[in-house]
Amino acid sequence: MSATLETRDPRKEFGAAVFAAAQKNPALVALSADSGGSSGLGEFQKAWPERYLEFGIMEQGVVGIASGLATTGKIPVFCAIAPFVTSRPYEMVRNDCGYMRQNVKIVGRNGGITYSDLGSTHHSLEDFAIMSMIPGMVVLCPQDPNEIKNAVFAMIEHTGPVYMRIGNEPLPVFTEDKAFTIGKGSILKEGKDLTIIATGTLTFPALEAARELSAKGCDAEVIGMPTISPIDEAIITASAAKTGRIVTVEEHYVPGGLGSIVAEVCARTRPVPVKMLGLPKAYAGSGPYKDIMSYYGLDAAGIAKSVLEVCGK
Repeated sequence: MSATLETRDPRKEFGAAVFAAAQKNPALVALSADSGGSSGLGEFQKAWPERYLEFGIMEQGVVGIASGLATTGKIPVFCAIAPFVTSRPYEMVRNDCGYMRQNVKIVGRNGGITYSDLGSTHHSLEDFAIMSMIPGMVVLCPQDPNEIKNAVFAMIEHTGPVYMRIGNEPLPVFTEDKAFTIGKGSILKEGKDLTIIATGTLTFPALEAARELSAKGCDAEVIGMPTISPIDEAIITASAAKTGRIVTVEEHYVPGGLGSIVAEVCARTRPVPVKMLGLPKAYAGSGPYKDIMSYYGLDAAGIAKSVLEVCGK
């Protein structure tokens, strides 16, 4: 990581954004399952105790209550550890929020494998797959602190259920501080030899990898994709037509995530080879986050090595 880039805690950025949104919108309420402080919602609780609801460790019930609050015109924001707001209460999210089309915002913190030291119970490597299968559910994975802030504002403005994943490790600031548009990706680096499409915590390592690749004669285009569903089909199709090869990078199981969605788009609109980088469909190891990412080839060096094989340089 570049020493010149500022880094920030994604959970604090999320909490500050929710606080700012709540100042403007009195309908916004925060819900917690015994994790409000760790989710960055401590200041919210102090400022508006009547709008902060703590339920203890009962995520299934929280989702149902959030859906009920939405029927009264409230905008519930429920944040907890990612697998505990997706896998644990999935039926309630699917039926109470998705089927009923309720205006509930679910945020999974410590997403992917960023809770690396607590083992597989605390990893969230299937959330893109299961949440994107709920009709009408928007799935967001912002890539840096600026995007986290602006994605919060966008999801509050959006009418309908939203799932947003944020990580735990400090993130470098590398995008512009601008309005977030749901469903839009962006070209972070132009290139002609192949396209790297990345999301969330791995977009910056993908950019670093692209810089390494340039020195080795592989000119990679890099697309940042902070919305998993609905995916930006136009930018994928245009880049596929330009470079003819795609590599996807995500902190998720290879099956069912960003790579699978990109491959489906290409199969319909512009068939090209798609190599998917992520974690294998197995219970992942635990340990220091950087070591785990290196082990699975998802740090900048590992990404560059895999992409170079595709590039054929």
